[in-house]
Amino acid sequence: MSMTLENAYNECLEVMYGLRRFGIKLGLETIGQMLGGLGNPHGQFKSIHVAGSNGKGSVASALSRILHEAGYQVGLYTSPHLVRFNERICVNNIPVSDEDVVECCEIVKNLPHGDRSPTFFEYTTAMAFYEFARHGVDWAVIETGMGGRMDATNVVSPALSIISNISLEHQMYLGDTLEQIAGEKGGIIKGEVPVVAGAKQKNVIEVLRAIAGKKSAPFYLMGEDFQVRPDNDDTFTYFGLENTWHNMVTGLAGAYQMDNAALVLAACEILSRKDIRVSPDHIRNGLLQNQWPGRLEVVSRSPFILLDGAHNLAAARNLAEFLRDNMADRKITLVVGILDDKPYADMLRDMLQVCDRAIITRPKIDRSLKPEILSDVAGKIIRDVKIIPSVGEAVEYAIETAAPDELICIAGSLYVVGEAKEELEKRA
Repeated sequence: MSMTLENAYNECLEVMYGLRRFGIKLGLETIGQMLGGLGNPHGQFKSIHVAGSNGKGSVASALSRILHEAGYQVGLYTSPHLVRFNERICVNNIPVSDEDVVECCEIVKNLPHGDRSPTFFEYTTAMAFYEFARHGVDWAVIETGMGGRMDATNVVSPALSIISNISLEHQMYLGDTLEQIAGEKGGIIKGEVPVVAGAKQKNVIEVLRAIAGKKSAPFYLMGEDFQVRPDNDDTFTYFGLENTWHNMVTGLAGAYQMDNAALVLAACEILSRKDIRVSPDHIRNGLLQNQWPGRLEVVSRSPFILLDGAHNLAAARNLAEFLRDNMADRKITLVVGILDDKPYADMLRDMLQVCDRAIITRPKIDRSLKPEILSDVAGKIIRDVKIIPSVGEAVEYAIETAAPDELICIAGSLYVVGEAKEELEKRA
């Protein structure tokens, strides 16, 4: 990168990150005005809208790979990024260039936005939609940022909506109960647009089914309309809406990824009904090639280092189950930091039950919990607890003090994982 481009890129990041001081503001009016100033780029491509508490990134990235495997030009919008901002906006599964970031940042910076300044997420959503239209994508797979109904991405008119699952999260924004949160995430359901759901709680299913019914949206539920069954450690069988596919394999680790894959496969069946040319070979290849960094990602074998965002209670329990089932023969060190809107005590309890020591740290984002708060809880669960506030220094200490057969697991927040990845890349 030339110094001029590097300077321009860094200045754009400063502009965008400066918007975080406005916090989280849910609503569609500001993003609507911004997109109007761009000529409504989100109307220039077909889209799939993905919401949910866990798994939505894995689902979105798999669909992006499958559609590209089938010959389509595909945009993918996800959040947060782990190391570089560009990861949020991908075209054909490749992050956009620094030049692209600078160009669309400058354009979005001058857009009308109404009575208030846009939030960071509104700004980046406008950038993503502009970039997808400029690259002429056929499809965009769009992950919600928070909730759904009032999320900035909910201006799209998708061909398909997917709600992976529902758990208690972001309660200060989405509501205190599963039913309220389901209502917010169910807000992405559009009139007569099929919706695929992976919810398992009866009360959540009732909420989502009711929203779909009011909007005449065909509703397909995992476990009822389609399901998966493991064949062995590596493969599974999908019993679908119209097809049964044997010996399926996902490129992502963790038993729960079968459920995510089921949502993807059901989505592909529905797209095929709409004459979208997605063959079984495209589906198999795309699912197998799917990669989603920071989710049960092994980044080193010596020492053994595993990254997993585990950013809410359900994800923390999935991580604990994976460690219990696959890493029981190893001593485990947990490097952990958690944000202030998470049930941190329950998350720590589940993760630390399978660990031998904890290194408490804190990502740079202003919503992160003080390490002392986490340390007080962790000390009641295991004896070996140490505070190292800098994520990079915590990772370095974990590596320096790890036994040869020890597993270092870095978790609790995607922001922690991102800073850890950056530190590990520097070391490499």
